[in-house]
Amino acid sequence: MSDRDDGDGLDASDGPRRSFRSLLHRQPDDERGHLPDEGALGPLSRATAWLNSPPLTPAGLRGRVVLVDFWTFTCVNWLRTAPYLRAWHAKYAAAGLTVVGVHTPEFGFEHDLATVTERVRRLGIEYPVAVDSDYGVWGDFDNHYWPALYVADADGRLRYHHFGEGEYMMTEMVLQQLLLDAGADGIDGDLVSPEAHGLEVAADWRSLRSPETYLGYGQSSGFASEDAGLYDLSSVYPGGARLALNEWDLAGRWTQTRDAAVLDEPGGRISFAFHARDANLVMGPAAGRGAVPFRVLLDGKAPGEAHGTDVDALGNGVLDRQDTFQLVRQPGPVATRLLEVEFPEGGAEAFCFTFG
Repeated sequence: MSDRDDGDGLDASDGPRRSFRSLLHRQPDDERGHLPDEGALGPLSRATAWLNSPPLTPAGLRGRVVLVDFWTFTCVNWLRTAPYLRAWHAKYAAAGLTVVGVHTPEFGFEHDLATVTERVRRLGIEYPVAVDSDYGVWGDFDNHYWPALYVADADGRLRYHHFGEGEYMMTEMVLQQLLLDAGADGIDGDLVSPEAHGLEVAADWRSLRSPETYLGYGQSSGFASEDAGLYDLSSVYPGGARLALNEWDLAGRWTQTRDAAVLDEPGGRISFAFHARDANLVMGPAAGRGAVPFRVLLDGKAPGEAHGTDVDALGNGVLDRQDTFQLVRQPGPVATRLLEVEFPEGGAEAFCFTFG
């Protein structure tokens, strides 16, 4: 997940990849001014479970416009699209739209069905969700990105797709056109304007200069103390390096695994020099551990009004689940800042920084 495509997205031709920003814009209509035919709606039969619905099939969905959305619950790029998906479901389901979320996991803990079920409830997702823990639906769609959406008409033909965030107006206009083509009544032409909170608030792209950054050695970049000889070994990292923009470091006893940095003893710290309004970290307690407290410092001080939704003004927070935690949301001018996350107890594992 570290190979960038011109700084705007991440490819996944050799495995799952998460998009950093929108990769593609809307393809132009064909010469007749109609949405192009992109082939048949892919099968959904290789989902490992279904939530909010019995199993769905392209044949059973015939006559309805279908939006298939690939997501995973820690992906901040997808989280920022979630308000629109919920709003489209609420507005157009009765008019003939079926939204199908395909949850294809990135990290190991995202395979757990009970966890996915709880996140679906917490996120207020009421439309059907195909749990795709074995990447079957992902493969059948030849999908390469989170988030990615595909829209099929009432005849089961794909007519539009979009990878990454954005293009909400275009997507909704496509939905309206296809619903009207299918004979729907009461499509008023207005576009949804959902409210967003916390991690779902759109990024401040104008000030964003820090990329998604993984802490596991399989995809890590910018690690000031990187040492291949220490991979998968419990090691003491001294920390204290002066970090340039988008560099990070560890202090304390950690094991850098392929997927995460795992804290082996109390008193560890992760530092990151970032430039963005928001700073988030995918992390949680290691398997078999209870809740793990942590504290966030910004330029060596408590974050105050710049605290994120998962910490208080003093920077205190608790890892009570494996998830994306918002650590910082700066209310004023954005500048390069030093973020430090301190763990007074061991047993934390950290996977990926994201920014917005």
